[in-house]
Amino acid sequence: MNTATQTIELKKDGTAQGVQPSYFARRDLWDWLFAVLMVAGAAWAFAQYRDAMNVYEQWILAGTVPSLIWLGWFWRPLRTLTVVVGAFSLLAIWLYQTPEGADLARADQVFMLKYFISSQSAILWMSLLFFMSTAFYWIGLLTRAGSTFEVLGSRLAWAAVTLALIGTMVRWYESHQIGPGIGHIPVSNLYEVFVLFCWMTAAFYLYYEDQYQTRSMGAFSMLIVSAAVGFLLWYTLVREAHAIQPLVPALQSWWMKVHVPANFIGYGTFAIAAMLAFAYLIKQSAGETRWYKLAPLWLLGVVLCFEPIVFRQGAQEQGGSYWFIYFGISALIVGGIMASRRRIAERLPSFEVLDDVMYKAIAVGFAFFTIATVLGALWAAEAWGGYWSWDPKETWALIVWLNYAAWLHMRLMKGLRGTVAAWWALVGLAITTFAFLGVNMFLSGLHSYGEL
Repeated sequence: MNTATQTIELKKDGTAQGVQPSYFARRDLWDWLFAVLMVAGAAWAFAQYRDAMNVYEQWILAGTVPSLIWLGWFWRPLRTLTVVVGAFSLLAIWLYQTPEGADLARADQVFMLKYFISSQSAILWMSLLFFMSTAFYWIGLLTRAGSTFEVLGSRLAWAAVTLALIGTMVRWYESHQIGPGIGHIPVSNLYEVFVLFCWMTAAFYLYYEDQYQTRSMGAFSMLIVSAAVGFLLWYTLVREAHAIQPLVPALQSWWMKVHVPANFIGYGTFAIAAMLAFAYLIKQSAGETRWYKLAPLWLLGVVLCFEPIVFRQGAQEQGGSYWFIYFGISALIVGGIMASRRRIAERLPSFEVLDDVMYKAIAVGFAFFTIATVLGALWAAEAWGGYWSWDPKETWALIVWLNYAAWLHMRLMKGLRGTVAAWWALVGLAITTFAFLGVNMFLSGLHSYGEL
């Protein structure tokens, strides 16, 4: 045997050529510092707020530490996000302190709290930045100097996600200062879960943007986030939904802390898949001139832009002028997309990339939606004595699950691709939206506490 074939060549760092270092060996100094910081932060939180946590919440805190460390190692931008959110949340908590204890009135007295990092201020900044991000993404998609504007859109999206998380963490703290038994994780009502939907959807999009090294998907993906922000602002103005309220009895369970976030990972990724499906169809129609071929896309665009309020009862009676402006802007967006579809098609990624991101988003969403459904059944057993009662919310959750299970089955077993897959993903968004909003409005049941 040739001596050369018996010799294992070594790389400069001394490892055998072709042999990958172990997972932990690939971690650098910043990875380990991040891990230490997460452990220290959790230990401090446990020491500081132990009395406000039951045993389940303590276990959730313990489980959060390795989860955050793994996420920060898996996708390194999350390390910076986690540290910044933690630092500003602690700053807000410190600013609320007085010699007599925490005073929520300081939210209107201290400059940083009043204008930036109280929960409501941070969420309002989130709303503005998401609108600006969406606008910059679209300017980038439609202009020659697109890359510069798309970079701005991406950075503004990151800033909006950061402020959304700061607002969420500070709101959690504020709820505990109102009175005994009031404090709870802010995922309990429509206002709070819309904030959750906005930042979670944007964060997942930013991950796909980073992985595929293209920002041209941002215009479509952020459109659904801005639509949700539009609904959130209306809901805040009309219902004063930003006020922190005690939990209703059905929600006083630790299951809420894991069920709701898992659900909204599903909702957010399904929304991304649908918007990229819309982009796929727009790219496909770039050279089409026959009106009857374009009519379905016009109708689709109208439905997508009106998505957050398509089920809204009494919109004319409550905030009618707001919705008139909203409808007008939506119509302009739809018309602009259709009129500029050739230029948009040139800037969008390939059909293969759009199709692949759509598939991966649905796959992730389906996994978490399945987990959320199982957790919901366990919660129902604790709250109502049975795992499944065919309540309208449960029934429509099953319909959503079956829809995406069928989509994935056809994709994996039958090679579903292209136009059919895109239209199906859009139908899935309509079904999901009805399960999320429509059921609470039109169908009564055990989940009627979630009415608008």
